[in-house]
Amino acid sequence: MEGMYCYEYPRPAVTTDCVVFGYDANDGLSVLLIRRGIEPFKDCWALPGGFVRIDEEVRACAMRELKEETGLQLSDISEVKELGCYSGVHRDPRGRVITIAFYHLVRKSEVKGGDDAKEARWFPVDNLPAFPFDHKEIVEDAIKRLKRDIYFEPIGF
Repeated sequence: MEGMYCYEYPRPAVTTDCVVFGYDANDGLSVLLIRRGIEPFKDCWALPGGFVRIDEEVRACAMRELKEETGLQLSDISEVKELGCYSGVHRDPRGRVITIAFYHLVRKSEVKGGDDAKEARWFPVDNLPAFPFDHKEIVEDAIKRLKRDIYFEPIGF
């Protein structure tokens, strides 16, 4: 069936981004970021994420990218919550890219950069670096959602 239909409409790329909150009693709440190893925005701190493969569901892409870029593997991906879709026309200088963002709260653990990430590190939520793309908006939305979740739902490890 593939190839049977041909459309003249341009096709945007689809990515996923992960806002992973880490908590420990000593440091409080942090966000896991990666230092980009490639352009655009090489050497900037950003959310882990990447392009969805043609045969991959978006949640699976988010978990794959998180593991590849940070070494963090979440045991129960059904607990990872979808934050939303970010579709600003100019959000990515490489072209038309739509992202589906996810968020999750974990116990902080060791992380390391991998794949196209030079480095991975936890940043306190009250001391975040400047972000590329629209990652600032995504992180702010995730913080609001986490606060709402904590208020309305029991959250624990």
